[in-house]
Amino acid sequence: MGLPNVSEDLSSEMEVDAFRRLFPLRYFERHLAESIRPDGRPLGKARETSIFLGAVASANGSALVKIGSTTILTAIKMEVMTPSLESPDEGCLAIDFHMPPICSPIVRPGRPAEASPVVSKQLSDTFSSSKMIDLKELSLVSGKAAWMAYLNAAFIMQDIYCLDADGALFDAALLSAVASLSHLQIPVVAMNDDGKIVLVSEEDGQKREQEPVNKEKRKLTLRSIPFSLTCILHKNYILADPTAEEESIMETHVTVVLDTSGQLISLYKPGGPVLAYTSAIQDCAALTRQRVKELKSFLDKANSAMEVE
Repeated sequence: MGLPNVSEDLSSEMEVDAFRRLFPLRYFERHLAESIRPDGRPLGKARETSIFLGAVASANGSALVKIGSTTILTAIKMEVMTPSLESPDEGCLAIDFHMPPICSPIVRPGRPAEASPVVSKQLSDTFSSSKMIDLKELSLVSGKAAWMAYLNAAFIMQDIYCLDADGALFDAALLSAVASLSHLQIPVVAMNDDGKIVLVSEEDGQKREQEPVNKEKRKLTLRSIPFSLTCILHKNYILADPTAEEESIMETHVTVVLDTSGQLISLYKPGGPVLAYTSAIQDCAALTRQRVKELKSFLDKANSAMEVE
């Protein structure tokens, strides 16, 4: 039995919604034929993007990013650690990407989301490949103490929370992680009488006799900042910054990561039925170059606004 004939002019919103639910691919293809998407965007246009720095007051650095409805909150916690014997002059960066049930109906309580470890690994690989952070800058006392930065998105701990998963999760998570690192203030620390590194509060700084290891809060130097764009390949069409609905219907995704100089950091294609021909990859890279300029501008404006405040 063939698919029912649907009139070219769908007369009511109910009929449109029913057609969209019953035949989602046909619904989207009718829009693609007109070089437009159901949300009104041209095929190569990303969704509206916003960056809010300092979203978590108790964190050393934080950022809330929205790309369309996709919403990611990143908070950074700095902790002092003992560096490894292999890298006595380096700190480290740890990333943890969370998808609580609130972010999507496909995430079930009590079960870790399948995308969480994948996005965490992609973020770690991206930061490592881009060399955005010089880990020696996180060293406090050679061989004895360093920062660990934990992006839970010295020891930098970075927690990254997905509040609304509506497509292009990695793009939003990377932007949020980068933005939180640009907002990061490395705390003042000193060595106490026992030889341990301790945090120095503003009040303690007035009284403390020990010489601080770092005398004032400082920013982290970011080099070769990476940004990404995920595209969907469907037949001869390329759709930039897909929504969750588009990702569920058209399965071939390509994510291109470039730094601000245009250097390719990584290319990620997790399967899919459409072959990624060289011309298609080049088109995705061209769209990513345009997107990198936009995202850098957004980040610069967000940081400028924080300086004014």
